[in-house]
Amino acid sequence: MRTRPPYPLEFKAEAVRLVQDNGKKMTEVARDLRVSTESLRKWIRKYEIDTGQRAGLTTAEREELQRLRRENRILREEREILKKAAAFFTTLRPTAHANQRKCVSKINFTILQCSI
Repeated sequence: MRTRPPYPLEFKAEAVRLVQDNGKKMTEVARDLRVSTESLRKWIRKYEIDTGQRAGLTTAEREELQRLRRENRILREEREILKKAAAFFTTLRPTAHANQRKCVSKINFTILQCSI
């Protein structure tokens, strides 16, 4: 399958205008502009959603949703990292306390021995 660079926005807008304003058939315009009928259909659908003629997410809403999903994914990853770090440091605490208790016990024992 061969791919080509994306069509410029002005080209898409003009193609949609030819169908919407001039009343030409979609297949006719697609053939004249040498684009697939499905591409032109998608451009028209997107235009209708953005102008409120059709229900659906507008381009701006879709971009915001994508940004929010990305941000949400990053926050979840950060939360997981913090959870793992907290669990790691929690496992170290009892050992540190136990060592401190041993040291304190040795000091107390030494003090008791010296005082007797």
